[in-house]
Amino acid sequence: MANGYGVLHRALAEAGAALEWLKYGRRKRHQSDRYHIQPYRGHGTANYLYLSGRVFEGGPVPSARADDPYFRNFWHTLQRLGSDEVPAARVRVSANGVDQTVLADDEGYFQVALQTRTSPGDGEVWRELEVELLDPVSESGRVTARGFSIVPPTAARFGVISDIDDTVVKTDVANLFRMIRLVLLTNAHTRLPFAGVAGFYRALHRGAAGPFTNPLFYVSSGPWNFYDLLTEVLEVHGIPLGPLFLKDYGLARDLLLSRGHAEHKLAAIERIFATHPQLRFVLLGDSGQMDPEIYHETVRRHPGRVEVVYIRDVSHAERDRELRNLATEVEDLGVQMIFASDTLSVAEDAAERGLIDAAGLAHVRTEGG
Repeated sequence: MANGYGVLHRALAEAGAALEWLKYGRRKRHQSDRYHIQPYRGHGTANYLYLSGRVFEGGPVPSARADDPYFRNFWHTLQRLGSDEVPAARVRVSANGVDQTVLADDEGYFQVALQTRTSPGDGEVWRELEVELLDPVSESGRVTARGFSIVPPTAARFGVISDIDDTVVKTDVANLFRMIRLVLLTNAHTRLPFAGVAGFYRALHRGAAGPFTNPLFYVSSGPWNFYDLLTEVLEVHGIPLGPLFLKDYGLARDLLLSRGHAEHKLAAIERIFATHPQLRFVLLGDSGQMDPEIYHETVRRHPGRVEVVYIRDVSHAERDRELRNLATEVEDLGVQMIFASDTLSVAEDAAERGLIDAAGLAHVRTEGG
């Protein structure tokens, strides 16, 4: 089945064309309006801090409230889909007395690998970077933002790579109507995680050096337009933050140029594995689309790098035979791929493997996982 987000964006193509026209009109009227920078949480090593982000005209979408009505959520979704990016913006990123100036692409995206010596430390610390817009110049004054990049600590035993939709939060990506309703009409407070997920992810995140030891990375085919929403979902529901690797769909004429679902996710996982060769990984996904196939390929490409694969079973019975065959093939490669419909079953297995402790398992039970 085609990726749900891709189908959604195709369905909104005509609206996207109209939004492009409106954006052009706004730029003609407000060529020196205020701007804002949205840094995306990054990651790094002892020698490099990696950070990306995007430059927009106008202000950010405001934070959601628990009692926001549907029409307000819908308007905020339209604002995200019709965001006013700033092509070829010039941005300076600095940390630890080192800076680098980069040029954003046609859709306002920028990325930087800042060469700076950073001590990993014993526990997780988000390294702070300053991002400044050099060009264009805003009428409202200097435009800056704080970015954050995580360097896995020396005490980290493993890293976690997780999907988001139908793995962390229920999205029904395989059901277009329900997915569109959730994406368009809900917010960070009303998009609910599966029971027990927050406690389980906190338990995985915690390690020998304390509550911030094992780093989490989120790899999803959701669009970058929803970065602020997804980050807010994690924060509101007490799920540990981590770098997000999302997908650029574009709008209107660029709509169909996006990289495929599996290709995008595999490329993101390859970057994570290559950047952190000292870590083994726990992989979490769902059976609704291609996570089992993507993780099977990951295990095949990287012998000895994967601790275990956990898949939330959200698919129909006709896919069960495919999944059983995949699990057998993965096991032949020396890794278990475990399917479960609830978080508690996965957490119990993780506790048996020593990936989480008894206190963490108790929290999952308390949350009704």
